Amino acid sequence: MTQPRHPVPRQIADSRRAEWRRLLAAQHNVVETGQLRAHTVSRQAIRSHIRGGRWQAVIPRVYATFTGPLPREAQVAAALLYAGPAVLLSHQTAAELWGMRRPEPGPVHVTVPYHCSAVSQPPVVTVHRSRAFQHIAVDGSPPVTSRADTVIDLAVAELSPREAQRTLSEFVTSKRVVVDQIARRLEERPPRRYRKALEEALDRLRTGVESVLEERYAVEVEVAHGLPGARRQAPFLVDGRTLFEDAVYDHIGVPLTVRLDGRTHLEPDVARRDRRRGNAAELAGRSRLVFGWDELERDACGAAREVASVLHRGGWHGPVRACPQCPGRRP
Repeated sequence: MTQPRHPVPRQIADSRRAEWRRLLAAQHNVVETGQLRAHTVSRQAIRSHIRGGRWQAVIPRVYATFTGPLPREAQVAAALLYAGPAVLLSHQTAAELWGMRRPEPGPVHVTVPYHCSAVSQPPVVTVHRSRAFQHIAVDGSPPVTSRADTVIDLAVAELSPREAQRTLSEFVTSKRVVVDQIARRLEERPPRRYRKALEEALDRLRTGVESVLEERYAVEVEVAHGLPGARRQAPFLVDGRTLFEDAVYDHIGVPLTVRLDGRTHLEPDVARRDRRRGNAAELAGRSRLVFGWDELERDACGAAREVASVLHRGGWHGPVRACPQCPGRRP
């Protein structure tokens, strides 16, 4: 990280210089005006440091004691100092701290109580407000929203209920957060929007959806087209081992297995396991359909027609509903 050219302003007494250095080290060489006043650094001195090219203004009331690009750690420190004593890292920034998402450039996201006067300062900080501020924090340094609250915040920030469901399912199926934690937080702090959509996503996760691809199949193939819901993670004995199929329809009298091949299915061991499962299903007289990301992204409606065809052949007499994306229904 860029080192300050003048780490100790002349105005700071010799007796407090060690304290000043500790402050800068803890805050990645970023300070706010209240701290500067406490160390007897005047407004005139601040302006002098900026004009002299030794410091730079970051956002209102916050200064970096160096020039040049702002490292991410300094940007986070600046955002926390700006927002005030009651502040939590949240949303994308909290997800990065929890290891739930990869770090990416952009503003630091913070959440403050509703009465706080801080406002977003692009491109450094985005400020969110929460009436449940006292209940979403996890003790620590830096202060951050809990895992479950972080996931809910990210889902609610999406542009549509469907995108909110996908975000929630992504975090749960990747084992980054537990379903019951999300459910409890939804009950304790109902989100400002998408609550019904998020509860529907949780219901699917509770009934066996274990990947984003499985969630997509359940919503965009089954629900969207009025197909019966499959029984998920059904156990089958193959070569003396218990393996689990993604979706089966035996409970409605149709011996159909639907396998959803995600990205791990290209791995040799997984591919071999799937071949053995396929052979076992054939020997047992079961119908099989296999879909991957490409099929469901490009033509979920076509997948629904194929599933419905096999279900009808097996004796299911329910109607198939056209969704808004079906051919002939698009505007």
